[in-house]
Amino acid sequence: MSRPTPPVALTIAGTDSGAGAGVGADLKAFAAQGVHGTFAVTVVTAQNTLEVREVHPIPSAVLASQVDAVTDDLPVAATKTGLLWGAAAVRTVADRVHRLGRLVVDPVLVNSKRERIQPSEVDSLYRSLLFPAAVVLTPNVAEAELLTGLDIRTSADAARAASTLQEEGVEHVVVTGLLQDGQAIDAWAGPAGVELLAAPTVDTRNIHGTGCSFAATIAARLAHGDPADVAIPLAKDAVAGAIAASAHWELGAGQGPIDHFWRN
Repeated sequence: MSRPTPPVALTIAGTDSGAGAGVGADLKAFAAQGVHGTFAVTVVTAQNTLEVREVHPIPSAVLASQVDAVTDDLPVAATKTGLLWGAAAVRTVADRVHRLGRLVVDPVLVNSKRERIQPSEVDSLYRSLLFPAAVVLTPNVAEAELLTGLDIRTSADAARAASTLQEEGVEHVVVTGLLQDGQAIDAWAGPAGVELLAAPTVDTRNIHGTGCSFAATIAARLAHGDPADVAIPLAKDAVAGAIAASAHWELGAGQGPIDHFWRN
């Protein structure tokens, strides 16, 4: 029996050859929500659960061609951006925001060691070109500190950072990844005010790609037509469940992936 046509979402991000983060995680998050996932690759990496060995940026003309090929043919209802490598990539995406549907921006500016991986020019381009176009912005704590200049140690700090970024013209800002008192806390600033989303922390090393998956799940729900204030808490619950379900997986010797299909 034929199933209904699914909505379409697009991820514009880098690859992770271990499929824990980046495009691989995004496509799994889309599929888990019943969305047809499409992608445009910004960088190709050689990586696994332990390390990133190589990073090869895709030329901006090739990135543009990928986005155009998808959006010329398929009805993209929502898009999630991940790693946009350099100023040219940010400009390329910004030039095409009218093609992208409802936009979720995950501003990948630092690595897992909290070290800057993008020049400061990229910060300002995100602010001027992508923040105004975004329905939801999902920086992690380190990225929010970089963007606001605030020191984030408590949930109140995270809430202040989310509100500060919202003032730059984004409808919804979620600062993710604060660990406090046995809870994984995200601070969400939206039109209704600031709310804290919390889930118990899980004793596991398998948390690779959680930020990617959170943003991609929001985009998937937006593609279904959910309002952002429904999509954001649903994505929090989906990722918390995925972490718990994969807690005892033994995939690789480092930070392993999460179970996007835990409800199946």
